[in-house]
Amino acid sequence: MIIIENKIKIPKYKQIVNSIEELIISGLLKKGDQIPSINKIKTDNNLSRDTVLTALNELKNRGIIQSIVGKGYYVSSENIEVRQKVFLLFDELNSFKEDLYNSFLEYLGNNVQVEIYFHHFNKNSFRRLIEDNAGNYNYYVIMPANMMNTNDFLKMLPSDRVYILDQIHEDLSEYPAIYQNFEKIIFDNLNKAYDLIKKYEKIILVFSEDKQPQGMLKGFREFCESKTFNYEIINDMQDKNIEKSELFIIPDDMSLLKLIKKMKQKGFVLAKDVGVISYNDTLLKEIVEGGITTISTDFDAMGKRLAEMILNKERIQIENPHHLIIRNSL
Repeated sequence: MIIIENKIKIPKYKQIVNSIEELIISGLLKKGDQIPSINKIKTDNNLSRDTVLTALNELKNRGIIQSIVGKGYYVSSENIEVRQKVFLLFDELNSFKEDLYNSFLEYLGNNVQVEIYFHHFNKNSFRRLIEDNAGNYNYYVIMPANMMNTNDFLKMLPSDRVYILDQIHEDLSEYPAIYQNFEKIIFDNLNKAYDLIKKYEKIILVFSEDKQPQGMLKGFREFCESKTFNYEIINDMQDKNIEKSELFIIPDDMSLLKLIKKMKQKGFVLAKDVGVISYNDTLLKEIVEGGITTISTDFDAMGKRLAEMILNKERIQIENPHHLIIRNSL
């Protein structure tokens, strides 16, 4: 039974939340049980409908109850320790996204629950995931990747609860974000490695229009043209015939593996015959072929700073730090 006291200073909506939590703790309400309706709570305690809805929405955002259209509200979790729920929408899962995710969880603390989804660069999937989860979370962390005009979908979410991750497009400028400046990152880091790069006759960027940010392409062209390098842009390594004195810049791991395989088939030696710069550092890239040179943002820092922004309710945009790691492949 939900009881509201008028003589105490605890807000009435919070008393509803506390009452339902106590019913769960005591075992009177279990997962799958229906809780009293909005009208019953309102009438029994002489409350406004808005007060009851505020309480139920808090419990819903924390994942403790769920609403079923036409039926009412039901207990969906007995873990009342969860104080906030975060919707995390990634483009795809890979090793460095896992590092970001683990860092994010670590710095959020134990009373925040994070649920992760993937849109796989598919705009229909992106829209559906936003539609299906609007109103179910306290905060929404969105990685739009290179998809444009996603704000049409994000408008379904409360704007003060949305955070943008990794790429921030013009139509998303109103949201707080931690982002990479891909144009600056590739231009600055290729300049840092210029003395090693200049021995190669041609630079080749493996660039997938579907997945890679346009800033990377722009920064690559600016560097090559400013240094008068012969350069080429290809979509995939599959049909590429590699030659000596070529330097490959490879954002994705599958293309890196294809290149290494082609090198071995031709008997080429890394850094002597063909050079490689990869994106996003991993333990594997420290080891394979004596070490692969990488351009990488700091994913641990990104996860930590994102957690801080949410916990402190910061409404700012931050450019995440990046670095160049020179290894054997250059």
